[in-house]
Amino acid sequence: MEKKLIFGHKNPDTDSICSALVYADLKTKLGDNVEPVRLGVISSETAFVLNYFQVKEPRLVETVGNEVNEVILVDHNERQQSANDIEQVQVVEVIDHHRIANFETSNPLYFRAEPVGCTTTILKKMYKENGVDIPKEIAGLMLSAIISDTLLLKSPTCTAQDVAAAHELAEIAGVDLQAYGLEMLKAGADLSDKTIAQLLSLDAKEFQMGSAKVEIAQVNAVDVNDVLARQSELEAAISAIIAEKGLDLFVFVVTDILNNDSVALALGKATEAVEKAYNVTLADNKAVLKGVVSRKKQIVPVLTDTFQAL
Repeated sequence: MEKKLIFGHKNPDTDSICSALVYADLKTKLGDNVEPVRLGVISSETAFVLNYFQVKEPRLVETVGNEVNEVILVDHNERQQSANDIEQVQVVEVIDHHRIANFETSNPLYFRAEPVGCTTTILKKMYKENGVDIPKEIAGLMLSAIISDTLLLKSPTCTAQDVAAAHELAEIAGVDLQAYGLEMLKAGADLSDKTIAQLLSLDAKEFQMGSAKVEIAQVNAVDVNDVLARQSELEAAISAIIAEKGLDLFVFVVTDILNNDSVALALGKATEAVEKAYNVTLADNKAVLKGVVSRKKQIVPVLTDTFQAL
């Protein structure tokens, strides 16, 4: 049986890495020949998770077409967020919880997308549907992904399905949901050792919004001022990225995990879209976005609608 690679998006977050590991476990137990891999550097938060549950990180790859003919995507479907040579392989499965955009295939495939807070919430269902027991460490990975993507069940993306899954998985994993979740989020929010390049690439995604090319990067912090104190350096690096990629807009979102608000640093020729989308005025290229914590639900769709109306 020919091997397939399973991977999440570039600049992988905890859900992206854990989903690849989790789905590889399930597919292997169902008799498939698969390997989980990653398309980028693992974050501090994800490193904490893998160390806590003693799971080896997936192998890093830059291209996939030189290894396999078929791949499985988790936690993404937009091609610009995937492997650089994604056009050279056949996508045979997608498990995702994001919008569907810039995606088409020449052959039929298994595509499962559900409006839940996390990809592993879907994967948990798939273990049950296939009658496969969830091991302790796999439950830990699934739980961690849910905590990460829903900010410990506080994000507007969080659904009743995510809450139920998190409580059940915490029991299997043998951890206290709140205590472990807060420890994990704080580990990911420690940005003191991160370079400017790392801050802007830890969790960055590129989107096509109408005719505009937009990149949105997001980091979580306990104190947003620790990040914004480096604004001049951030702006210089963002300007370079805009020029290199031909972006119309780059939005750097710093999310306060304790107060559930964000500060957006926006640069590019289309910054007016941010002002119109949130009814704010950028001052020194920044604006507070009250109650905004989710890129998937509170930023991408709002900005997309704004660009389409411009």
